[in-house]
Amino acid sequence: MPLSYKRSTRVGELIQHTVSEIIREIRELNVGLVTIMGVKLTDDLQTCRIYYSVFGTDEDKKNAASILEKNTKEVRHQLALRLNLRRTPTITFTYDDTNETASKVFDILEKIKKEDGK
Repeated sequence: MPLSYKRSTRVGELIQHTVSEIIREIRELNVGLVTIMGVKLTDDLQTCRIYYSVFGTDEDKKNAASILEKNTKEVRHQLALRLNLRRTPTITFTYDDTNETASKVFDILEKIKKEDGK
C-alpha cells in the first residue's frame, strides 16, 4: 500500500521550491543570502507561512526582511502564475533562526569539551 501524504504537505513542498525560484529573481536581494527553509501551509490551503534564513550580518537580515515584506504581493502574484491552484494562499515570511541557535549550541558544547579535556 503506497504512503499517503496530506495535500497540504505536497502543495507546501511545491510552494517552497517555487518561492525559492521567485526569490532568486528579486534583484534587490543578494542571491546567496536568503534561503527558504520551509513552508507551513494550513490544511485548507488558504494561509502559508514561509520560513527563511539569511546568511550574513544583522544588517543583511534586516535588509532581507524589509525586501521580502515589500515584495510579498509580487511573490504571491508570481506564485499564482506558476502554480495551478484554485486559490493562491496568502503568504507571510517568517525568519527562521534554527541554524544560528544550533551553531551557538555547538560552540557551547565545544567549549565544555575543551574545558573538560584540561
